[in-house]
Order: sequence, then C-alpha cells, then structure tokens
Amino acid sequence: MDHRMMARALALSAKGAGQVSPGPLVGCVITTLQGEVIGEGFYVYEDVKHAETLALEQAGGTARGATAYVSLEPHAHFGKTPPCTDALIASGIKRLVAPLEDPNPMVSGRGFDHLRSAGLQVSSGLMAREAKKLNEKYFHFMKTGRPFLHLKLATSIDGKIATRTGDSRWITGEESRARAHELRQEYDVILIGAGTALADNPLLTDRSGKPRRRPLTRVVLDERLQTNPESRLVQTAKEAPVLIFTSQSAETRKAEVLQMRGVEIVWDSFKGRDLLAVMEELGKRSFQSVLIEGGATVAGNLIDSGLVDKVTFFLAPVIIGGRDAPSVIGGHGAERLIDALNLVDVEMVQRGRDIEVTAYPAEARDTE
Repeated sequence: MDHRMMARALALSAKGAGQVSPGPLVGCVITTLQGEVIGEGFYVYEDVKHAETLALEQAGGTARGATAYVSLEPHAHFGKTPPCTDALIASGIKRLVAPLEDPNPMVSGRGFDHLRSAGLQVSSGLMAREAKKLNEKYFHFMKTGRPFLHLKLATSIDGKIATRTGDSRWITGEESRARAHELRQEYDVILIGAGTALADNPLLTDRSGKPRRRPLTRVVLDERLQTNPESRLVQTAKEAPVLIFTSQSAETRKAEVLQMRGVEIVWDSFKGRDLLAVMEELGKRSFQSVLIEGGATVAGNLIDSGLVDKVTFFLAPVIIGGRDAPSVIGGHGAERLIDALNLVDVEMVQRGRDIEVTAYPAEARDTE
C-alpha cells in the first residue's frame, strides 16, 4: 500500500507544474490504517496553504492515527506559512512516509527531526529516485544556485535543422510541436541565440493553455546586439518579459531603442561567451529552470561548457542531406569519441511520425 500511495502523492505533486518555482512540487495523501484515502492536496506557490495543510483540512478529525504520504520532507520553519510539521503533529497523524529530505538548508532534515521528536513514526527512502526526478529542477537549483538547463531541439533523422537554403518550418509534426509547448509550460525561461532570433523571428511564448505562476521569460544571447527592434520578441516585450544578454562593446543606441520597447538589457554578465555567468545571473533572479531552444551555436557552446542537465531531441523521419545544411549541434565538439557526451536514462516516446528522445548527460548524473 505504501508504494501505491506514494505514487499517488507524486502524481498529485506533478499537478503543480509551472506553478511552484522557485519552490518544489509537493503532493500529500492521508490514509486511514485500512488504506482509505481521507485527504489530498498539492502545492501551488501563490496559495497560502501547503499540500499537507490542504490534505489535513479534507481529513478533519479522521486524521488522528492516520498515515501521511508526502512527496518531499515537510518544512519545520516559518516561511510564507507556519511549519507544516506543526500542522501534522497537531492533527494526530501517527505516521509519515516521504521519499527524501528537502535540499533547502532551511528544511533539510529538520522536518523529519521535528516529527520524530513529537513521537511520529517517520519513514524515508520510498520512491526516492522518482521523487528526485520529479523535482529535478528544484534540486539542481538548491544545489548550485543556477537554473536547471534542458536542451530541446528538433531535427531531421540525419541531424539537420534546416535545408541549405535555410528552410526549417516545419521539420517535425504537430504532435511534437504541441509537446514542445507542454515543455515550455514547465520552465521559467526559454533561451535562444541571436542567430535563431534573426533567422526565425520566433515568438517563444507558452501556448500550452495550462496555468503557470509567472510569464515565460524570453532570453536572447546577443553579443553584438543584433536583435531586430521590429521582431516579434521585441514587439511583445511589454506583454511577456524579454532579456537580452550582451557585451560592453554593443552599441548603446541599439540598446536604448530596445529598452524603449520594454526589453531589459543585461550588460557585463554575458562577458562574450561566458555562459556560466549568464546562468549565475539567471539564478540570482530566482529562475529555477531554463529551456534552451537554439540554435546550433548556443547548443554546442552549452554542451562544450558542461552546463546542460537534460536533453530532448524530436527526431523527424526525413533526410535533408547536403554539406551546407546546418547541423543541430555546433560548438567545438569532441576531438575523440571517448570525449563525446554520453547520455544515460534514455526514454523514447512516439509523437505522431516523430520520436521524442529524452536523456541526461552521464557526467551530470555522476555528480548527483
């Protein structure tokens, strides 16, 4: 029963996707000793009540002697809300099951200690791998202070992102493009390079139709400040945030024109091609996650820098060919096969005629 109820708590927590950053996804299920569900809840950042409190309110007096399944360690400190551990103790809950500790230094271990000191039976470790993967953005942000980087690319089966003439719409089908918008809904930031901004004139909005806590922030890495003031990004900057990272050598007049239209210019942090500095700046702004959507140069430079935490390729069953057709990954690349980026935990899903392949760099997994 424990496994089934923890899976239910994890599924509940996932309902908060796009609505919790910079906090974690949290779900809670409360059951009687016989396994009857008497309360459920999941966390949304803007709500005053946490998942545990919502579930306890549903359970009412029947929570006494019950078991609480929570997808992450409850907090024992005063933050936006009173400690969840206090609410659990006051309710008469007898047992708590949670997969793992919250990596937040203000929480880590203290929630479990508080509950144990009050006489509750606390069990941890159940479905820990699944729980950490569900909250991978939060765990990475807490560990590094930088956002979790997810590289998403659409390509032909021979690794091309356009024909030699630059024609690129559309390589993948409608199902893949709909899935791409679902991914956007989960992330705080979407990032591209200046080349993609100029060539594709993208809008880069979240059109999933799902709720999100704050608007998707659109970021362009534009060292020479080439972004067109008439582009769709700039024209909609007052409706959805646009940040352009540039260098001190960029023309001030160009920056002034963009700023007048609502674009925020970030100087210095870009420092040429210092992508780590960019990510640190985004982390300071409490952005927990970044979805990278191109182009080949940005993708290659990020892979070369070792900053990518997750990759998703949408592979279309077409062959473009041609020596001059742009490839999906630029940068320096590996000199030897032994130096190539190895991917692990590979998952493949059919999306119409396309295949969605998602995996993690082995190096990133080794550091966890």
